[in-house]
Amino acid sequence: ERPETELISIPATPRASTPEILTPSGQRSPRPASKEAKSSTGWTPTSFISPRFLSPIGTPMKRVLINMKGYLEEVGHLTKLNPQDAWLPITESRNGNAHYAAFHNLNAGVGFQALVLPVAFAFLGWSWGILSLTIAYFWQLYTLWILVQLHEAVPGKRYNRYVELAQAAFGERLGVWLALFPTVYLSAGTATALILIGGETMKLFFQIVCGPLCSSNPLTTVEWYLVFTSLCIVLSQLPNLNSIAGLSLIGAVTAITYSTMVWVLSVSQQRPPSISYQPLSLPSFSASVFSVMNALGIVAFAFRGHNLVLEIQATMPSTFKHPAHVPMWRGAKVAYFFIAMCIFPVTIGGFWAYGNLMPSGGILNALFAFHSHDIPRGLLAMTFLLVVFNCLSSFQIYSMPVFDSFEAGYTSRTNRPCSIWVRSGFRVFYGFISFFIGVALPFLSSLAGLLGGLTLPVTFAYPCFMWVLIKKPTKYSFNWYFNWVLGWLGIAFSLALSIGGIWSMVNSGLKLKFFKPN
Repeated sequence: ERPETELISIPATPRASTPEILTPSGQRSPRPASKEAKSSTGWTPTSFISPRFLSPIGTPMKRVLINMKGYLEEVGHLTKLNPQDAWLPITESRNGNAHYAAFHNLNAGVGFQALVLPVAFAFLGWSWGILSLTIAYFWQLYTLWILVQLHEAVPGKRYNRYVELAQAAFGERLGVWLALFPTVYLSAGTATALILIGGETMKLFFQIVCGPLCSSNPLTTVEWYLVFTSLCIVLSQLPNLNSIAGLSLIGAVTAITYSTMVWVLSVSQQRPPSISYQPLSLPSFSASVFSVMNALGIVAFAFRGHNLVLEIQATMPSTFKHPAHVPMWRGAKVAYFFIAMCIFPVTIGGFWAYGNLMPSGGILNALFAFHSHDIPRGLLAMTFLLVVFNCLSSFQIYSMPVFDSFEAGYTSRTNRPCSIWVRSGFRVFYGFISFFIGVALPFLSSLAGLLGGLTLPVTFAYPCFMWVLIKKPTKYSFNWYFNWVLGWLGIAFSLALSIGGIWSMVNSGLKLKFFKPN
C-alpha cells in the first residue's frame, strides 16, 4: 500500500538562481551564480522546495511545488527591462546559436591582416617569429575565454557591448575613456582599410579578367573605392547582427579558401634564387629595435576581433539551464581552430617561399610580383575575387558596433526605434565617411604595426584587468598575480609597439600597400 507521506528524491539545486534581463523580444538572460550563492547557507528561490520541506505534504501539492521549482530554475528572478535593447542592431534579435558564433568569430578573426604576417617574420626570423605568433595566439585565446565568461558575470545584467563591460570594471567615466577610443578606432579603422583593400583588389581582378581589352578607359583606383563602398552600403541595410550570419559564413569560407590558396600556390612555386631567412639588418641598433617592435605590432594586429565578442554573445538567448556562454564558447573554439589553420600556414609558408624578400604588402603582393606569369590567370583572378567577398563580409560585422552606437544615440533622444529611412541614412553616412577617410589617408591600410599597438589593450590587456576587478579572485593567489601580470605586460607592449609603428612610418617612410597595381 502506498504510504500517506512519501519522501521523494529531488536533485539538489546545482547553483543559485540569479537575476536576469527579460528583453522586449522575450528572451531571458540569467546569470551564472556567484561564489557566495554557491554556499550551502545561501537562500535561493527553490531552496524551500527540499525533501525535508516536502515530506509532510500530500502528493498533489508536491507536484505543484516540483513544477514551480523547475520553472524557477529555468526563469530565475526577473529584473528591470531595458526596452531600448529591442531597438538596437546588436540586441534586436536573440536567436543566435553556436553556429552563428562560429561564423561571426571566424569572419572577424581572419582576413586581410593575416596576409601581412610574413612581413613580421622578415624582421623577426624563424625562431622569434614562431614564438611570438604562438604566444600571441594562446594569449588572445585566454582573453577571449575571459570575455565570454564575463558577459553574464554580474547578477541581473548582461554586458552586451565591450564598453559596457569596461564601465562595470573600471567605472563609468574611466571605462568609456579606456575602451571607447580603441574599440571605435578598431571598428572604423578596419572598415576604412577594408574599403581600400577591397577597391584595389577589385581593380586588379578587373585587370586580370579583362586584360588588354579594357585598358582604353579604365576606372581609377578612387573610383574602384567608390564602387566597393557602394556594395558595402547596399549590404549594410541588413537590420541586425543575426541577420548577417549568412554574410559571415561567406566571409569565413572565402577567408579560409583564399588563405589556403595563397600559401599553397606560394610554396608550390620555385623560390627566388637570392632568398634568405636572416632577419633584415638595419644600419643602427635603435632602427633594428624599432623595426622588431613594429613587426610585433603586426603580429598583434592579426588577432583582432575581441571588440566584437560580447556583441556576438549578446545575440544569443540565455536561461539558467542554458546560459549563453556555453554555445558562444563552443562556436569560438571551432572558429579559432580554423583561424589557426589559416594564420600559421600563411605565415610560415609565406616566409618559407619568399624569406626576407617579402614585399611590404604581404604574401598576396609577393605572389603577384614573383609568380604572376607562372600561375594561370583564372586561378589568380579567383584568389582576388575571394578577397573581395571576404572584405565585403568583414565590413558588415566590423561596422555593426558603429551602427549600434548611432542608433543608440538616436533612440535615447527620441525614445522610439529608428525608422527604416533613419537606419539607412546612418549606414549610408557611415559608408561614405569611411570612403572619404580612405581617400584622404590612403596609407591607412598599411599601418598594421601602429594599429596593432594602439588596439592591443582591447585584446591582450583589458580583459585580464576586468577579470580581477569583477570576479575578484583571492588576493595574492596565482589567478590574481597571473591576470595582473598579463594585463600590465599588454599595456607595456602596447606602448612599445605603438612607438615602433610610428618610428617605422616616420623614419622608413613605410607606406605598406597590400596590392600595387601595374
